[in-house]
Amino acid sequence: MPIALRTDFDAASVRKAARHSKDGAQTRRLLALAAIYDGASRTEAARIGGVTLQIVRDWVMKFNAAGPDGLVDRKAPGQPSILNAAHRAALVEAIERGPIPAAHGVVRWRIVDLAQMPWDEFLLSVSRPTLSRELRALVYRKLSARPRHHAQDPDAIEAFKKGALPPSWTRSEPPSRGARR
Repeated sequence: MPIALRTDFDAASVRKAARHSKDGAQTRRLLALAAIYDGASRTEAARIGGVTLQIVRDWVMKFNAAGPDGLVDRKAPGQPSILNAAHRAALVEAIERGPIPAAHGVVRWRIVDLAQMPWDEFLLSVSRPTLSRELRALVYRKLSARPRHHAQDPDAIEAFKKGALPPSWTRSEPPSRGARR
């Protein structure tokens, strides 16, 4: 026995929802369900939707649960975060406090040092890319000093800033009459 569709919709209202939909896949699903409301078999609805009977059953279940909005493709939630609120709070506290050179062996935090902290405190292994992503979510950015060459001439820098460069546009000589391309 097939699962019955919701009684608060009919074929006309489902087709109307399909007309107003901006999602092509949702429209296709709604039109297949409208055919069922009109009395078509589930096999015919599967042919209209271009899917199998099991998929039509899934569409009916989603439609019954959430209406037309239940037939929209959603982004998969993905894997949950490794760090919880307590882990993040401890990380933020350590970053704000800064490293103690005698205890931590560094004068500024590196991502490698910060990745070791969850293991030391919570026995939680966090990779460097994951920790970097978490820090960006906490609105922290990696800062590094701009490198400077050891033999850099300060006078040359000032001369460059003053605009000792030639203009970017110059008029070229017109081509000679004898030269052909």
